[in-house]
Amino acid sequence: MQALWGERRRIGLWRRLWLALMEVERELGLDIPERALIELRAHLDDADLDRAAEHEKRVRHDVMAHIHHLGEQAPAARAFLHLGATSAYVTDNTDLILIREGLQLLLGRLAAVLVALAKLARRAGAVPCLAYTHFQPAQLTTVGKRVTLWMQEFLLDAEELLHRLDALQFRGVKGTTGTQASFLELFDGDDDKVRELDARVALKMGFARVFPVTGQTYTRKLDAQVLAALSGVAQSAAKLATDVRLLQHEGEILEPFESDQVGSSAMAYKRNPMRAERITGLARFVIELEGNAWHTASEQWLERTLDDSANRRLVLPEAFLASDAILVLATNVAAGLEVREAVIARHVAAQLPFLATERLLMRGVKAGGDRQRLHEVIRTHSLAVSQAMAEQGLANDLLERLARDPAFRTLHVALAATELDPAAYVGRAPRQVDDFLERVLPGVLHRIEAVAPAVATAEVSV
Repeated sequence: MQALWGERRRIGLWRRLWLALMEVERELGLDIPERALIELRAHLDDADLDRAAEHEKRVRHDVMAHIHHLGEQAPAARAFLHLGATSAYVTDNTDLILIREGLQLLLGRLAAVLVALAKLARRAGAVPCLAYTHFQPAQLTTVGKRVTLWMQEFLLDAEELLHRLDALQFRGVKGTTGTQASFLELFDGDDDKVRELDARVALKMGFARVFPVTGQTYTRKLDAQVLAALSGVAQSAAKLATDVRLLQHEGEILEPFESDQVGSSAMAYKRNPMRAERITGLARFVIELEGNAWHTASEQWLERTLDDSANRRLVLPEAFLASDAILVLATNVAAGLEVREAVIARHVAAQLPFLATERLLMRGVKAGGDRQRLHEVIRTHSLAVSQAMAEQGLANDLLERLARDPAFRTLHVALAATELDPAAYVGRAPRQVDDFLERVLPGVLHRIEAVAPAVATAEVSV
């Protein structure tokens, strides 16, 4: 991702765009000598950035600086460089290419996160654990089911990134204010050739679709839509990381920890969730960039204003770089999560009598009891047991208390110890995990592999 958004890569794309423009202009009849194209092709990736900076210091214009520099390297092409174009021809079209390739890279990263989480979900699909609502113990779920909740967030992001890729359009060859007047002049008013120029250049740069109309720039609404998708990725990663941080506090699930890793310079015993914390910190940065992009889109004046330029040079690369870092970290965390089943089982055992009271209540009503009265009996005893556990460290004897209470004793209703198997309280969670991994995940992974096959299978390390 750093190489993608680096200056050398950007200037290489500018030069390819100038080449594509010259090639198609020549194909459509302009008198551009073959020698000009040969020389230009020989200098696509050897820009001297220091020499270009010297030109820019003099002319105070980055695109013109590189036109002068390329003209020095390819003198036969000098007279035809940038013919009919405006600066946005190279700057905007390059940004669109970088956005496309950046989205492909991020889709590959998303696939890596999903694959890592899928392994954990399958391994722990039937491991009962406490579910939490309001971060208070609720009915049971399974560790694998909780993992699929994280995965579903990332799958929604993958769908959105795939959509953004599919909807991406090229600015194309539109001229100074988007009217293509300069190209009509070059082709003696031949409207068909101007439209063909637009389409052919786009195809040379790998785009089947071109914005039908633009001002000087493509609409900045597209940037905002892309940043919204990246914000979604950051949100999902932050949800995963926040849950890991909470569960690490409970001792149930821990992020990876190296053998020589230090948690604190003062407190040698500490094992902090620093990777998950880094994810949430970076996610906050990306999420806030989305609003920046919407402001830029809404504040463009008429055919264009330049207050977007410096802003976008910061926002676009940083959003992609930070999103990339987030997903690298998320893959590392997901692949190395430590599930402490013994701790989870202890927490389940401590709370299971509370959870079993719903079953007891149903049996009491079936035996002829008053639902509201039995509910109050359960509530009263439950609060007393919770207080005794918290203040005196006593074991959870809720079911024994309820069995002795006249409200249940007279109905001959109780729960046997054998009925306190946690697996009996997780509902369809294990089957939901299997369905998700077998029916939902593969289709999205196949779609990702179609646009980012190399990245999707790459190893990721931190």
